[in-house]
Order: sequence, then structure tokens, then C-alpha cells
Amino acid sequence: MSTLSELKKSILADGVIDEAEVNQLREVLYADGKIDKEEAEFLFELNDAVSGKDNHPSWETLFVEAITGFLLEDEQSPGEIDEEEAQWLSAKIQGDGQLDKTEKALLDNLKAKAKKFPAILNFK
Repeated sequence: MSTLSELKKSILADGVIDEAEVNQLREVLYADGKIDKEEAEFLFELNDAVSGKDNHPSWETLFVEAITGFLLEDEQSPGEIDEEEAQWLSAKIQGDGQLDKTEKALLDNLKAKAKKFPAILNFK
């Protein structure tokens, strides 16, 4: 699997993400040691496609860990969600019109770890 699109097609073939696929994702996404914007976008696309399905619990763990790392371990605003990141995250969460369980877990994790939590991310 050389590209994210090939990986996405393979993973979504059955509509759910199982443990082996999470392990495969982790290996590919962290090959360079960090999550970049393209990979973060890819994770949101996957999450939107499998939202509400019977995914392996490790999917939520990977998603939360990867997106938190992408937002809080960047060089521009380490430990913080800056305005640009907050706008991006808000758009990603609202992209499919719902706040699912995995996205809620992400927001809870960010709220706990970020030095400040932008009001724009306080979804009900």
C-alpha cells in the first residue's frame, strides 16, 4: 500500500476498521514519526466513512492520538490549538454534520491536554 488513497480503499472495502487495519494505519502514518496535515485529513475522511459502525476500539485510540499530536506537537504553536488549527478542526468535525463518539473523545482529549481550548470547539 503505497498511497493513502489505496489504503483508504482497502480499509473501507468492508465499511469498518478492524484491529489489523488500525495496526496497518499506525505503521503507515507514523513511518516518519509524526502526523502531517494530509494524514490528519485522511484520518477524518476515514472516521466520517465509518462513523457509528462497529470499529475496533483501537481505531478511536489511534484517531485521538494522531489528531492530538498533529495539533499540539507542531512547531508554530506547541501545546496550543491556534486560530488556524481551531478553524480547521471545527470544519472537519462539522464536515459530515455530526459530532460522533470518536470526535467527542478527540475534543475531550484536546481539552485536557491543550494549554488553552478555543471556544469555537465547544460543540454540544
